[in-house]
Amino acid sequence: MTLTFFSNYFNHHQEALCNEFYKLLGDGFTFVETEEIEEFRSKMGWGKEAIPPYVLKSHVSEENLKKAYELGENSDVVIMGTAPEDMIEKRLEANKLTFRYSERPLKEGRVKVLIPRLAKKFYHNHYRNRDKNLYLLAASAYCSSDYKFMGSYINKCLKFGYFPKAESKSFEELSKLKDRNTPMRVLWAGRFLKLKRADLLLYAAKKCMDDGLKFTLELVGAGEEEKHLKKLVKELGLSDRTSFKGFLSPEETRREMEKADIYVMTSNFLEGWGSVIYEGLSSGCAVIASHAAGATPFLVKQGKTGFVFKSGSDESLYDKLAILLRNRELVREMGHAAYDNMQKYWNPHVAASRIVEMSEAMLEGREVTYEHGPLSPCKYIYNNWYKE
Repeated sequence: MTLTFFSNYFNHHQEALCNEFYKLLGDGFTFVETEEIEEFRSKMGWGKEAIPPYVLKSHVSEENLKKAYELGENSDVVIMGTAPEDMIEKRLEANKLTFRYSERPLKEGRVKVLIPRLAKKFYHNHYRNRDKNLYLLAASAYCSSDYKFMGSYINKCLKFGYFPKAESKSFEELSKLKDRNTPMRVLWAGRFLKLKRADLLLYAAKKCMDDGLKFTLELVGAGEEEKHLKKLVKELGLSDRTSFKGFLSPEETRREMEKADIYVMTSNFLEGWGSVIYEGLSSGCAVIASHAAGATPFLVKQGKTGFVFKSGSDESLYDKLAILLRNRELVREMGHAAYDNMQKYWNPHVAASRIVEMSEAMLEGREVTYEHGPLSPCKYIYNNWYKE
């Protein structure tokens, strides 16, 4: 079987999944990179990976570009991420098996479908092909409802996401990194942007401190909100227990997660997926995640593999954080359940294996279904799904 994955650029979010495809398919797998990585992402450590033999950079030569179009037309299976639509135009006309890989299209609101330019794009890419051999790999739990609003991918939307490197350490090894003789470590990581809402964690931490709870707070990242957040730490009296780690590489950030007890993800609805949720759970942390992030409904089972809090509410976040800070054993149990779930279902090997297995079945006219994890059916979830 030949499988080609089109996306804008090759990076650490896709590398582990692609490596698994290559193990399964060898030269039958190609990743087509269609553009140069953006400078600001390059500065964050993206695109620093050694380029594997399966990567075809279509943007560097006419020869590569021609080969990319040929792969788009002739591969047995195509996964279409963010890439020029005409690369698969002939394929769709021929009704060949194609998976579109997408975050939610309407995270800024449904008003987008009223913008003529975007309405034309949605129609061309999604609605007119709704009856074709085309399925959606949902990199957000909200994909199903967004696309349903546009009349697309009805009963053809499958759970997916991004699959960074799987955790190689055992839970026992991770537990040894989480020092039980010191106050619990609460970690936040990401770019300091308004949509990431790191301020919510500071307000919640202030309430926990006022309750007499012991903890240390660590923030990894850099960005436009950094000065504001550092000022807020001082105003709230959190300076003696808060440290700003600055920008760290993806590998360094993952090591910080492995040492943390609790990981908090605070983004609003502008966060398409939220790979840090995946990484925190995989690292054996007790994760508290905003209900708005696309990954949350897929990965966090309330009270079992983590806690969900109401997006934008520091009071809701405080409630969950205080529960964990009062019960170290619950933190460990929740981290263990999260780790097990990620090892069993949500990892690059399972995701790639299921894509190959389902594709082979579809090409042979057979049906394969999964109850949990990647490629299980994506139910309709709306912004207001979460209730306290």
